[in-house]
Amino acid sequence: MDAICDDTAAEHAVLDALVAGLDEDGWDTPTPSAGWTVRDQISHLWFFDQRALMAMTDAEAFEADKARLLAGPTVTDASVEPGRAMSGAALLDAWRADRERLLAEARGLDPSARVPWYGPSMAARSFITARLMETWAHGQDVVDALGASRPATARLKHVAHIGVRARPFSYAIHGKAVPDVDVHVRLRGPDGDEWTWNDPSSADVVAGDALDFCLVVTQRRHVDDTGLEISGEAASEWISIAQAFAGPPGPGREPLKDR
Repeated sequence: MDAICDDTAAEHAVLDALVAGLDEDGWDTPTPSAGWTVRDQISHLWFFDQRALMAMTDAEAFEADKARLLAGPTVTDASVEPGRAMSGAALLDAWRADRERLLAEARGLDPSARVPWYGPSMAARSFITARLMETWAHGQDVVDALGASRPATARLKHVAHIGVRARPFSYAIHGKAVPDVDVHVRLRGPDGDEWTWNDPSSADVVAGDALDFCLVVTQRRHVDDTGLEISGEAASEWISIAQAFAGPPGPGREPLKDR
């Protein structure tokens, strides 16, 4: 648990550095996520870091909170409302405090311990990996909004792993059956090493840069705006609906040339 918590803390720090110097106008910069500002992106992360801590420490309270949220208009609206009612500096302080509490608690968990969430329960290590993925994905919206740069790191392997393993989920939320075809995933990490998943002899393949793959499975880029090489019908169908994050089907992003 220490290793994944350290990586998640590092991802927090990168995003923190991007927003720490913003004034109020900066916090209200629109992001590529329609209707969401930088403030909303951080509020969303803070809101669900709080729920994640609750899920780890008080499952009964989490289930009650989940039922209340799911009975409301939308969970995403609930997650941005707190940040809109406070200054950027106050939001940043609150996010910092609660994400530190989350990781402090997570470090003491058995990696295989089950933690409830909005879908099936998750093993504790996978649970924190998902928080890293969410931080990276929403951080990408902040990067794009501010015109900033963020070097790719080996932490992308966590995001890619969730993206690969979420293939059945991507089909389920679209009401589709997963084809009985293995899709081999072969990615080039930022340090030049190769990351692979599934049967290398499969005719269905997704290959290319790890950053491109992570941007697609978190729906931060359309596949047409990447250099990914897709071979086979099953691979093409999966990539068109790939979703690494929980919840209903995301709208994805239109190709840049169509915007």
